[in-house]
Amino acid sequence: MKKTRLFFQLVGIGVFAISLLIASCTKEGATGPAGADGTDGVDGTDGNSTCLACHSSEAKASIEAQFAMSVHSSGLNAVDYAGGRASCAQCHSHQGFVQYATSGSVAGNITNPTAWECATCHGLHETMEYSDYALRLDDPINPLFDPETTMDLNGNSNLCANCHQSRRAEPNVTNPGEETFTITSTHYGPHHGAQANVVAGVGFAEIEGSVSYPEAGSADHLTQASCTGCHMSEFDDDSDQGGHTYNPSLLACNTCHDANDEDFNYGGVQSLVEGQLETLRDELIRLGVVEYVEEDEAYEPIVGTYPMVQARAFFNWAGLDEDRSLGVHNPKYIQALLQNSIEALEEIETPE
Repeated sequence: MKKTRLFFQLVGIGVFAISLLIASCTKEGATGPAGADGTDGVDGTDGNSTCLACHSSEAKASIEAQFAMSVHSSGLNAVDYAGGRASCAQCHSHQGFVQYATSGSVAGNITNPTAWECATCHGLHETMEYSDYALRLDDPINPLFDPETTMDLNGNSNLCANCHQSRRAEPNVTNPGEETFTITSTHYGPHHGAQANVVAGVGFAEIEGSVSYPEAGSADHLTQASCTGCHMSEFDDDSDQGGHTYNPSLLACNTCHDANDEDFNYGGVQSLVEGQLETLRDELIRLGVVEYVEEDEAYEPIVGTYPMVQARAFFNWAGLDEDRSLGVHNPKYIQALLQNSIEALEEIETPE
């Protein structure tokens, strides 16, 4: 016991001696000046700011009000005619598009189809960044009129192209090498609203003529603009254009073209194309391919068999008339298609 007590006493003396030695080596003087402050860090983004850009009550109310002005929200266009049919629901109802975007097809007829809504185009976010709009589809597409090719309208605009494309190929593609083509229905032609074909410069009947066709994919509105840039630019309260109305924005056009036009007839393109469309329509009427149907208040093809060039010219007229941009979407391509179609028909004598 005495040895143990002696051991701890010696250890204590040693620790005390070491502490005195350390204290004797420490010198204290006057406090020096304070050092310069370090560089301030950059404030991070508020975690809620990105979400609130779309999901705040005010933002949602604004988007919903804009969308209510759009043709896409109309039951007549989106649902009433074709929303429940499996072959059409992919683009004519909310349920059909979600099925298509998720699985690549529509399983069958839809009993109670509804019009488009936010969740039709928007699914789950991936990155949570401001540019992540959670679009269900934005990859380049393989168009229905030619699944072996790829049509790329660049990023967000590819969502539009999934529906705004022709379902049918032009007559010389479906019946290659044949001299005639049979129109079997008054509904024949490119599917309504094939704007993606027009912008991309593909899918129409490139009849030979005096005007050369521009290279596919070279249109200024494909390479320097976009569907969303023109139709979904910042919403303008005065004109009800842009935003989720999808109405093309005159302000966006004037900004890009450094112009101050009061309509979309930049450079007289719409006037020229409107005249070409009327001339081509009249040629088709003269040749007995098209007639005006009072009951439908529309010009429609007459069921029958025609020389291939006449069927191809009708395909161009129907598709470009229903493009409804009057040339704006792709001026050089549209004018070439119409002028060459007109020239080809003008060489044909009026049938007796």
